[in-house]
Amino acid sequence: MSAQYQVNGDSAASISASIESGVLRGDWVAGAALPAVRVLADHLHVSPATVAKAYQELRQRGVVETEGRRGTRIRPRPPIAGPRSALRLPIRPGLRDLSDGEPDVHRLPSLGPALRAVAETVDKPQGYASAVAMPALTDAARLRLAADGVPVEGATIAATAGTLDAMERLLTAHLRPGDAVAVEDPGWANLLDLLAACGLRPVPFAVDDDGPDPATLSAALRAGARAVIITGRAQNPTGGALTAERAAEVRRVLAGHSSVLLVEDDHAAELAGVPLHCLGPVTDSWAFVRSSSKPFGPDLRIAVVAGDETTIARVVGRMRIGAGWVSTVLQRTLLHLWQDEQVTALIGEASRVYAQRRRALCEALTARGLTATGKTGINVWVQVPDETRAVGLLRDRGYAVAPGSLFRVAAPPGIRLTISSLDESEIPAVADAVAAAVHPSGPGVPSR
Repeated sequence: MSAQYQVNGDSAASISASIESGVLRGDWVAGAALPAVRVLADHLHVSPATVAKAYQELRQRGVVETEGRRGTRIRPRPPIAGPRSALRLPIRPGLRDLSDGEPDVHRLPSLGPALRAVAETVDKPQGYASAVAMPALTDAARLRLAADGVPVEGATIAATAGTLDAMERLLTAHLRPGDAVAVEDPGWANLLDLLAACGLRPVPFAVDDDGPDPATLSAALRAGARAVIITGRAQNPTGGALTAERAAEVRRVLAGHSSVLLVEDDHAAELAGVPLHCLGPVTDSWAFVRSSSKPFGPDLRIAVVAGDETTIARVVGRMRIGAGWVSTVLQRTLLHLWQDEQVTALIGEASRVYAQRRRALCEALTARGLTATGKTGINVWVQVPDETRAVGLLRDRGYAVAPGSLFRVAAPPGIRLTISSLDESEIPAVADAVAAAVHPSGPGVPSR
């Protein structure tokens, strides 16, 4: 039994609520083990079946996970927010933060001019009936996607409130709690959290610089995955990107599983810096999601989603009985940004700078005997033998990095470094600190 927090309740609902309240207050921290079912049942004078049901409810809500002999533990990022339940470790003053996974705010376009331009063109308020995906936005999106090789002819296009919003609607429209989803490993931490919150099971497949490993992807699909999510480029956290050859191999694998929902994630979009190799509608249900948050800023919560008519109709239909639509003010703002040549040039320059920083850090880490990847995007992934030790030693040396446990299902340990705000003059010191943290028995490196 936890010395910090005593569970109470006499029903599955009250027991699960008690534990969830403890997570909310921070009494239960990420990774903390819950009492064994029989131990807690004896303590509360209830049946083991009651406690087991409480734990099952917590698993279905994504608050806990069961790990075989390790028992039931609080998930790293449970979908419940409180003053002490931060998504990341607190960044103390003086730490250089390389953990956030966000673009450099100094290289994001200002939204002010676009918003002012939009305000001048909106002559009357929108009513409920007319507030939908704007034809002007979807027409522009169709042209932009087609220019990148996305097969949009005959596809339906909609707008959602960001990539995760699109993915949640796609998954919940096609799947039911308990269904399996094939995911990249390591992969996007937010997606793993979303699956847990939706009661879906992640089935991992390996990725490398060139995209999904066809053999492990095939195994995940044969294991019963009803959906698969693939990042075409700027894969988070490894920076991998599908090549034309690998995309052809992946299509051949998917062609044997026509009933699977295929979701392609192009979250970096214009910042990716490499050509897109879209997999396309190789299965009966398909969606391609492109977010605006990375190139244009997190405040612009819009993604465009292209796919087959039925799949997109389910997304739009579910949106209508919930959020309704994406604000037409934001839709107009994104359209204005797409059409602004200065904004296009600014994003192109940001992509070039990010690529330069990524390459420089990867080369510096490789020169120090480390295995680092970062082909595209704003992150670099470094393999380490011990994540906890590496993260702790780097904090001691003045750097905050993201532990690989946030991104992994079964992949080997690693750490993620975000390079978006990293000045090239900092790279040698960062590489020295990472090398010393990964191989602490080696030569010492002075702290920052």
